[in-house]
Amino acid sequence: MDIRGIDHIELFVGDARQAAFYFDRAVGFQLCGRGGPETGLADQRSLLLSQGDIRMVLTTGLTAEHPTSRYVQRHGDGVAVVALEVDDAAGAYAELLRRGAAGVTPPTTFVGADAEVVTAEVGGFGDVLHRLVSRRGDPGEFLPGAVEMTPPDGGGDKPLAEIDHLAICVPPGQLDETVRHYREVFGFAEIFEEHVEVAGQAMNSTVVQSPSGRVTLVLLEPDSSRRPGQLDAFLDQHVGAGVQHLGLRTDDIVTAVAALADRGVRFAGTPASYYDALEARVGRVDAPLDRLRDLGVLVDRDHGGQLLQIFTESMHVRRTLFLELIERRGARTFGSGNIRALYEAKERELAAAGANAPVAAPTPQEVRA
Repeated sequence: MDIRGIDHIELFVGDARQAAFYFDRAVGFQLCGRGGPETGLADQRSLLLSQGDIRMVLTTGLTAEHPTSRYVQRHGDGVAVVALEVDDAAGAYAELLRRGAAGVTPPTTFVGADAEVVTAEVGGFGDVLHRLVSRRGDPGEFLPGAVEMTPPDGGGDKPLAEIDHLAICVPPGQLDETVRHYREVFGFAEIFEEHVEVAGQAMNSTVVQSPSGRVTLVLLEPDSSRRPGQLDAFLDQHVGAGVQHLGLRTDDIVTAVAALADRGVRFAGTPASYYDALEARVGRVDAPLDRLRDLGVLVDRDHGGQLLQIFTESMHVRRTLFLELIERRGARTFGSGNIRALYEAKERELAAAGANAPVAAPTPQEVRA
């Protein structure tokens, strides 16, 4: 079983066309395929979008009984499928079942004039599935016969390159079992773990990664011995485990953030005082500090180098799923140093204003892996 990377992600949404409008006009994705009853996808409407090496499917159920409709009713809009690229989907499916995975959909073959795609599905975490995908022939075909491809327009800035990681929130007490599942069933390795505490809140985090290094899952659980925080809020609003945010890598975060902000994407704010101690904490940054301050871009450092990151506000009514833009300059971790730095910056900001009220904990977009 060779998990090569993320083939695509699929969001189940209440209105695929409305969601596609946001990801197209605001985030810079392009519509490149569509499917529905007329292409053999019964009782659903699916739109395929792409940007860089990212492929995203937006699916809406057309009946109340459709699994997509039931998912949205329970969880709201969110990532429901993380598709994994493998060499042999049928073989990987059999091997995963042998290792203890829950089988959901047995291997199915989609055949076109120039391509053959085999898919199968197994359980992942919560109600999220993993779709195994193996492809032969024309790489431009997504699901031959089921998704009709349309040429992307090719215009405009496309600043996002690939999926860097997915941050997944699980209920208290389920982190160790989820890590074990990915280690023993999927063959992932643990590459990083930590306990983060700030403002009376705390969380545990373990990062697991495929042997290829191309699939990275940041697994998070709230520490139930501390006061409830944003992970607890996510679990309440999402009703269980799910993808809290998508980390999308860019080669130039300053240009990417400016472009998305011009299109209407709203980003989480950063206190101006955060930048006062930035270079003392992470070293010299090869970007103008005033530009980082204007955009709200965060910077952290690990043993490998620096990373620059920023978080969008959630675009969903339940305030659950949001996006992270990340530029890696050698760093391999995920910016946990920014959690305390943001909190201390807010303390300085309030002290300078003469405020004596307790400092609020960082927002949901500020506290993450």
